[in-house]
Amino acid sequence: MMLEAESKGSVLLVEDHQDIAELVYDYMEGAGYELDYAPDGEVGLNLVSQNEYDAIILDLMLPRRDGLSVCRELRENLGKSTPVLMLTARDTLEDKLKGFDTGADDYLVKPFEIAELEARVRVLIRRGQVSSPADILQVGSLEFDQQSLMVKRDGQVLVLSPIGHKLLKILMERSPGIVSRRDIEKEIWGDMLPDSDTLRSHMYNLRKVIDKPFSKSYLQTRPGIGYRLRDPDDAH
Repeated sequence: MMLEAESKGSVLLVEDHQDIAELVYDYMEGAGYELDYAPDGEVGLNLVSQNEYDAIILDLMLPRRDGLSVCRELRENLGKSTPVLMLTARDTLEDKLKGFDTGADDYLVKPFEIAELEARVRVLIRRGQVSSPADILQVGSLEFDQQSLMVKRDGQVLVLSPIGHKLLKILMERSPGIVSRRDIEKEIWGDMLPDSDTLRSHMYNLRKVIDKPFSKSYLQTRPGIGYRLRDPDDAH
């Protein structure tokens, strides 16, 4: 594939419906991206294990191995932090929670506008290219090493998704202040704001990791306002 202009990034498309795959492939290639294509989950995993991509467009319902399984394998066994945009015909909160829980970064429901898909991929790639500063954030016994992306609470290592790391960074930097939903969404997704369930789903997963296994909670929800991270042992 020859491109005159500089590539906007390398993208892996994992989609079994040929008409959708051709539409996405042709549009993204025409927009300046380099693409690889996989018709099922097994082929997709094989390509990811051998290549580095700036983003992955991953269908949920795939033959041989579904999108949730592929995403989980990427995060847990291959150790890949490549941003993942999940495509699905399902539009329930439960399905979104499952997708985010396995490590998906964004969610697009079929049928979708191809221009929106490209915009969301562009945002994911841009966010993934932002380098993390080499300092350690700390609130109480919760520590976040932004260089290694290691998160610990009471010395116990916690495993977060890429979006989870981003959310934790925002909340820790402004702790113990309250951060509005709008500010969080703007900082993570830019102008491509997600639907109302997306942030709530990610916050649910963040809380499940940093608070659920422990007796006290750091993450607090302020209904109608936003969220804050606060040391539960801080009396103020």
